[in-house]
Amino acid sequence: MTAHTDLLHDLPAHVSIRALVRTDLPAVHELLVAYERRVLGEALIDLEDLEADWERPSYLAARDSVGIWEGDALVAFGEVYRARRAEICIHPEAWGRGIGAALADWSVRLVREQDGDRVGQSVPDADGAAASLFRSRGYEPMWTSWVLGLPPEAAIVDPPLPRGYAIRRYRPGHDDRAAYQVVEDAFGEWPDRDPSSYDDWAAGVLGRPGFEPWQLLLAVSADSAAQDGAGLVVGACHLVISGDGCWVNQLAVAGGHRGRGLGRSLLAAAFAAGRAHGALRAELSTDSRTGALGLYEHLGMAVTSAFTHWAREV
Repeated sequence: MTAHTDLLHDLPAHVSIRALVRTDLPAVHELLVAYERRVLGEALIDLEDLEADWERPSYLAARDSVGIWEGDALVAFGEVYRARRAEICIHPEAWGRGIGAALADWSVRLVREQDGDRVGQSVPDADGAAASLFRSRGYEPMWTSWVLGLPPEAAIVDPPLPRGYAIRRYRPGHDDRAAYQVVEDAFGEWPDRDPSSYDDWAAGVLGRPGFEPWQLLLAVSADSAAQDGAGLVVGACHLVISGDGCWVNQLAVAGGHRGRGLGRSLLAAAFAAGRAHGALRAELSTDSRTGALGLYEHLGMAVTSAFTHWAREV
C-alpha cells in the first residue's frame, strides 16, 4: 500500500507535510477557529471536541491524517474517517493557493486506497469557494444541516412528561451500554449513516475531557423494572458546556417511544442543566435526514448557520 502522505500531490513550493500527531491538536484547533471565525463569524469547535475525536479506536492519525506546514505554522490539514468522511480545512491566510484542491484529491485517493467507495464532507454554505471546489470535482450535495440557537432571554419550554416516564442523569457503570444503544438505534435509521461502535461512542461522550454524569440525561420508562429498578432507558441527551453556551451533542428517543414528547422534555432538561451550570445560550445541530428542524424551531430556536454535505463516488 502507498504511504498515505505520498498520495498528496500538487502542493505549493516551500511547504512540508507529515501525518498529524497528538501534540499538533492545539495547532489544529487554532486553524479551525480561524476558519470558523472567518466563515461563520464565531468559533464552534472546542479543543475537547478534537481530543475526544482522536480517542475513537476507529481513527488512527498516522494512517488517516496529513498536515501541511509553512515553517512551524500549520496552514492546512486533512483527515479521513473510516474511509468515508473527510475533514479538510485551510487557514484563511493560505486560501487561493491550490491547497484545498490538493487535499480534496488526496482524500479521494486515500479512500480508494482504503477500499472505500464514497467520500464526503460537510462545509458551511457561507463558504462558496468550498462548494465550487467540490462541484468541480464531481461532488454532489447530499443533505443539509443547521446549527440552531436558543437566545439567552428565551423561556425554556418544559412540557409535562407523559405518564410512566422520568428523566434522570446517567449512572456511571450502569447505563453505559443502554445509553449507547438508544443513540445508535435512532441514528442508525438515518440514510447514508455508518454504524458506530460502542467504543467510538464512549470516546466522544463518556471519555470527552471534563465529562460529568449530569451531562448525559436519560429518559426512562418508569413502569419497567429493568436496570435495577431505575427504569428502561428509552431516550438520551448528551450536552457539553462550550464557552458561555450549552451544546446538545446528541439527542435520541427509541422508536417505540416517540411521539410522546420525550425529545422535548429531554431538551428542556438539558437547557435547564446548561443554565444551571452557567450557560447563557443553548445550541444544537440537526440535518435534513432527521426531519426535526420544525420541532426545534417550535421550541423557540432559530437557525444561525447552514451546512451542506458534499459527496462523490471514488
